[in-house]
Amino acid sequence: MRFGLIMSEAFTGLRRNVSMVISVILVTFVSLTFVGAAILMQMQIGTMRDFWVDRAQVAIYMCTEISTNQATCADGEATPEQVEEVRGKLAGSALSPLIRDMVFLDHQQAYEELLDLVGEEDASVVTPEQVNETFRITLVDPAQSAVIIEAFTGTAGVEQVQDQLQYLEPLFSALTVATYIAVGIAALMLIAAVLLIATTIRLSAYARRRELGIMRLVGASNRFIQTPFILEGVFAALLGSVLASAAVIAGVHFGVDNYLRNRVDFVTTWVDLGEAWLVVPVLILVGIVLAALSAGFAIRRWLRA
Repeated sequence: MRFGLIMSEAFTGLRRNVSMVISVILVTFVSLTFVGAAILMQMQIGTMRDFWVDRAQVAIYMCTEISTNQATCADGEATPEQVEEVRGKLAGSALSPLIRDMVFLDHQQAYEELLDLVGEEDASVVTPEQVNETFRITLVDPAQSAVIIEAFTGTAGVEQVQDQLQYLEPLFSALTVATYIAVGIAALMLIAAVLLIATTIRLSAYARRRELGIMRLVGASNRFIQTPFILEGVFAALLGSVLASAAVIAGVHFGVDNYLRNRVDFVTTWVDLGEAWLVVPVLILVGIVLAALSAGFAIRRWLRA
């Protein structure tokens, strides 16, 4: 009976403040959608980083007849002895423990790789002899790439030592900035939702001030009086959280699985519906907790006033 009365009072308050409740639902929906997007973006960054860091290579480009590095390529194309010197150094006791895999591409193999990358028309401007012979090194720990770069920078016959991971860092940085922006917008929207919930509860309490006065006179406890108002905020925020969860799942299904996955080729690992479902409890919990705290604080202050 007591529980039924509390629920009846809560739903009565929701009916009396329909417009404000809809506002709370919409603000909660938008803010938690941004929260979910930020979480998924951070997951995506972590997934991409793990994938590419594990596969990123250090490339040692040997000099060719058209190399412009006068410090190490002054004598023109790298000689077989210089190539073997680099190979021996990589196989030596100092560097070999750092290397998981090593591939050497001669002029023809490097030229064929260039053909696959840019097409025959663009690659026709150079001959195979003008394409660098290349050592491609996969490290046990990609963080040790600086050791390889330092070991071969300035070596005769070596035109350039290049860490491929450095080209991905700007992408990771841009995605991280986008995540921070989403978090910032979400935080502002959550603040708006909290203030709106508090305002809705105060208006609801004011509209029922006569009833509250009677309840106090008959000895109703503060907890009994406060609970329906807290439930009002929680119900509204719960609906907003469910809508936000649906938006996040729909975004991953239609935006990632059905669109980006088939159009962005250089990203081979994407967040999926399994990870989106992991975000759903977080969104619902955040919505409920913020609504309960905001509504509880608002009604307690109103009752003390």
